[in-house]
Amino acid sequence: MAATQQYVYPDRDEIRIEAVLAALADPVRLDMVRQLADAGSEISCSGFDVAVTKSTLTHHLRTLREAGIIMGRQQGTARYNSLRRNDLDELFPGLLQGVLAARR
Repeated sequence: MAATQQYVYPDRDEIRIEAVLAALADPVRLDMVRQLADAGSEISCSGFDVAVTKSTLTHHLRTLREAGIIMGRQQGTARYNSLRRNDLDELFPGLLQGVLAARR
């Protein structure tokens, strides 16, 4: 049986504004965050509506995860991602709201 990959997420006090802003600077990742915010819940890795390859999607998810923007959970063979809105709002009040309000 294959081992399930363990992902590391930064604790709230380890999230840095520089990493968050760098992650959100990419249009694909920003769109993924908007999709999560609009959904108001989780989205599976395959549920994102982005025109990138699977390996590129994996890269974008890793960048968002390592920056502390998303959290994920495994359910069977699917991985579900959610926005760490509470953490981001507490650390950087108004940032996420402002970024999401600045529509395309």
